Amino acid sequence: MTQPDRWKVVNFWAIWCKPCREEIPELRRLDAREDVSVLGVNFDGKQGDDLAADVASLGITFQNIEDPSQALGLPRPTVLPTTLIITPSGELVATLVGPQTIESLEAAIHQTESDR
Repeated sequence: MTQPDRWKVVNFWAIWCKPCREEIPELRRLDAREDVSVLGVNFDGKQGDDLAADVASLGITFQNIEDPSQALGLPRPTVLPTTLIITPSGELVATLVGPQTIESLEAAIHQTESDR
């Protein structure tokens, strides 16, 4: 799925969510970093052609995965967008609610690195 030495940024999105649509370019920029993997989660649980159509419509270039909430022991987000920051070792260190920018995402990663 992703390389183990990378930060994982898991973003819950939906086609009908305007702030989600606006932050997609920021997430694409973050995904270009060598030390970060952005993983999208379609909030509506779309799959196959329906998911592919939404991904294409929004210009999503990062990988989309099934909802990891249960596996992470978290409740499913109720506000979109919601973004989870996970260390390379797999520890959830931040839950960001609301639209993010490349700066806010990088700050969340940097703050966590500084705290370690």
